[in-house]
Amino acid sequence: MSDSIIVYRYDTSPFSHKLRDTLLLKGIPQRWVTVSNILPRPEITSLLGIGHRRIPVAAIGRDVYIDTSLIASVVERRFPTRNRDASPGAYRTLFPPRKGSERSDAGLIRLFVKNWVDSAFFRAVIPLIPWLHLPDVFLKDRGPLLSGLLPAGTTGDVDVNALNLAAARPAGIAALSAQLQILEEQLADGREWLFDTQGPSYADVAAVFPCRWAKRMPGVQDELFCAEQGRLPSTVSWMARVEAHLEALQKEQPDPVQLSGDEAAKEIVAGEYEPEEVVGLDEVEAKRLGFQRGDVVAVVMDGPGNVPTSGALVALNKEEIVLEVTGEAGVLRVHFPRVDYTAKKV
Repeated sequence: MSDSIIVYRYDTSPFSHKLRDTLLLKGIPQRWVTVSNILPRPEITSLLGIGHRRIPVAAIGRDVYIDTSLIASVVERRFPTRNRDASPGAYRTLFPPRKGSERSDAGLIRLFVKNWVDSAFFRAVIPLIPWLHLPDVFLKDRGPLLSGLLPAGTTGDVDVNALNLAAARPAGIAALSAQLQILEEQLADGREWLFDTQGPSYADVAAVFPCRWAKRMPGVQDELFCAEQGRLPSTVSWMARVEAHLEALQKEQPDPVQLSGDEAAKEIVAGEYEPEEVVGLDEVEAKRLGFQRGDVVAVVMDGPGNVPTSGALVALNKEEIVLEVTGEAGVLRVHFPRVDYTAKKV
């Protein structure tokens, strides 16, 4: 198995930063393919044959994984935790036990990240982006994806109404403030990490990335993240702890190696598959969906503006679905989450 992960990303993608920090916490070396922040992305669509447009995308061997929520689960199984004292460089867990216990809240942490951090919390930052200063080509690219995520009157079929978004900013600040209060309440008892774990967890690195992103928006730092004025003191202290921990981890790892799209694709199709029995074929789930192994299936993320990926069904369980896909570089397998994704026979 590969001892590193290839990540398709771009620097201004918040979810690329979330995945970077997740892999830092896990202790997995990263190699990066930098792609455009707008379509087209031939490194993914043409070379790999993957229609899915969201970034980041991660590859381990000959398997490509879609969505940071699935990737977090996958790296736990593909890079199992070992005692770092006995085995220098061994992988950490994303789901450490609670303090004073050997029990982990892995399922609850995944739920917290998927259903709050990556949805309501992340969406609360989007209206505060300085849309008036963004290029028209970027606005047209994002318009179809943002329908329903921004205030009424701010999106059309193909673009974003930046003027209306600017006018909606005060309401956006209020909405983000309400979301941040959830973090403040969770941390108000003085706990070190969000789930009172023995060390930082996936919840901490996932929740800090919308905070970091929000602070970059004009005026948000002073309006919301000002501990000196009594604004979010517990959250501000927690953010500093998480950032310090990540900086320390970064010093332990080499900087990510940059790969071209061609280099990455050649390596991926020459790699080894994860054994398909790891995911398996849940016959009950397959029957519910009307699928059989080998059927040509299209999988697409729910919501407007998303693009399906088609391939032969290889594996299916309650968490993920695996398709065999052919791109210009060759044949590979693509893993999608089941939650928030729809699969249909072609």
